[in-house]
Amino acid sequence: MKAVILTGGEGTRLRAISGGLPKPMMPLLGTPLLERTVTLLRENGFDSLCLTLHYQSQIIRDHFRDGARFGVHIEYREESAPLGTAGAVLNCADFIGGDSFLVMSGDSACDFDLAELMAGHTAGVTIALAAQAEPLPYGLVLTGRNGRVTGFLEKPAWEQVVTDQVSTGIYALSPEVLSHIPPGTPYDFARDLFPRLLERGVPMRGQVMEGYWCDIGTPQAYYQCNLDALSGLYHLPGSQEAPRRILPCRDRARLMRAMSEALAEFGADFSDGLTVSLAHGKAHLAPMADRCALSLDGDRAAIRRLEALAKKLERDMGS
Repeated sequence: MKAVILTGGEGTRLRAISGGLPKPMMPLLGTPLLERTVTLLRENGFDSLCLTLHYQSQIIRDHFRDGARFGVHIEYREESAPLGTAGAVLNCADFIGGDSFLVMSGDSACDFDLAELMAGHTAGVTIALAAQAEPLPYGLVLTGRNGRVTGFLEKPAWEQVVTDQVSTGIYALSPEVLSHIPPGTPYDFARDLFPRLLERGVPMRGQVMEGYWCDIGTPQAYYQCNLDALSGLYHLPGSQEAPRRILPCRDRARLMRAMSEALAEFGADFSDGLTVSLAHGKAHLAPMADRCALSLDGDRAAIRRLEALAKKLERDMGS
């Protein structure tokens, strides 16, 4: 599968701590964020990548070269002047060819199941969504039945907030979408292309993703992302350690009761927290002693299923 990674931004808000590095090359526990992203894509079956370049491009070229060292094939498309997010992807049209492909920002950290996102994509645009309790800095995506996109709100005020679903800047696109991007002019996905596609009736769907996502656009977000990786909230791509997820909650004992009731029929072991074997693998779930959160360990796919169940049960408890 093919993916385009947007890596041309200057990262002006990070200048105080970046030392002039391109934002995607900021170290995340000692490894450049962009390298973490390349590893995540490889783990999800993306073996051919195109990186869009503008600011300090030689630093990125020198680090990744042809991608062989990272188990992928990498090509580059450089912009003499910024083309916007959609314009930069159009600049990769010869790389994309006639296949559906993934677009991903090079300055965000996540551990999403991107293969699942591509598997669910059928036509037009599929936007990877994340639920955010503080959604003001992001673009909100309104969806109806079956995830059909009905509208967008770009960086709203609190009085305008009608959903917690934000766009992560990760999209599965069909190649026909490129024909809606004007060539040679700055053009943005959120501000220009997506509203235009919505008006023209192009199929657009939002898919809420399970897992961790963080835009490292500010020093505070960057430092928090490193702390989240240390605590296990963000599972680092390429990590040889067993996956671990920290799931904050309102009432850990009550949520454990709901999980125990839901999983009892699957032969769960309650001798030490909750251990369950599913078709997706084995996972262990237990409340944390020092904070109101659950700890999930085990096989990645099983953890994702338990995390999705726990979030659903907590929503049901709240309502």
